[in-house]
Amino acid sequence: MMGALALFALLDTVSKTLASRHHVAVVVWGRYFAHFVITLAVFLPRYGTALFKTARPGLQIVRGLTLAGTTGAVVSAFQHMPLAEVTALVFVTPFLVSILAVSFLGEKMPLWRWIPVAVGFGGVLLIARPSGDAFNVGVVFVLLGACCYAVYQILTRKLAAVDRSATQLFYPALVGAAATCVLLPRFWVAGALDLREWLLVGSLGVLGASGHFLMILALRAAPATTLGPFTYAQLVWATLLGWLVFGDFPDRLSLIGILIIVGSGVVVAYSERYGRKA
Repeated sequence: MMGALALFALLDTVSKTLASRHHVAVVVWGRYFAHFVITLAVFLPRYGTALFKTARPGLQIVRGLTLAGTTGAVVSAFQHMPLAEVTALVFVTPFLVSILAVSFLGEKMPLWRWIPVAVGFGGVLLIARPSGDAFNVGVVFVLLGACCYAVYQILTRKLAAVDRSATQLFYPALVGAAATCVLLPRFWVAGALDLREWLLVGSLGVLGASGHFLMILALRAAPATTLGPFTYAQLVWATLLGWLVFGDFPDRLSLIGILIIVGSGVVVAYSERYGRKA
């Protein structure tokens, strides 16, 4: 899991680097097209046409679109905000998932478990500061991305009971690649990418596919409720890489907000683990 999180932080770093020079659609296309090619090469020889079989094709397409929407929104946020702060705001997703699980999956959550959710959103306000000078459109993008990602996770839970893991991995890559290939001609500029940038674009798929592969291995070795609190280590990587690569380091209020989100998220993760045991 720690290796997967390091790769995801590197993926975000490369995405932010490319987004500073190119349209978001080009970056998202590179992310999903490379991921699609790698996923197809790995799983098609093993599963054949069974890779494409899904019990709920409509939901898989919607799920793929929500993940592509997440990537597009987050990459857009990278154009306006530091890496660590964007990553921290994405981590409101577990709070949103808790809300959606109650609303759409019928899961029950005791009253006391709403407290860390509310506190976590307080951490978001410290980073966003909607009444202060630090607020910008990047906050809107990243919170939109977090909402898309929460829907993606809810659909993943719903589809996990009917589709194999390889199919679950394949469809977001397929849908993301197809959607961005449709949009790409509108934003593509011939000769816009030099050799170094082509290599960076290719690395997006490698980093994404490798990160998801390591996460699958982690989930095979330990329950998701055990691994949940460790996911916040990605914030450490994001803060370090943001400082080393872009020279960005969160200010005091943002750091406090990040710590509040992490603390609240860990409480939500452990309460979910306790609730399932009970």
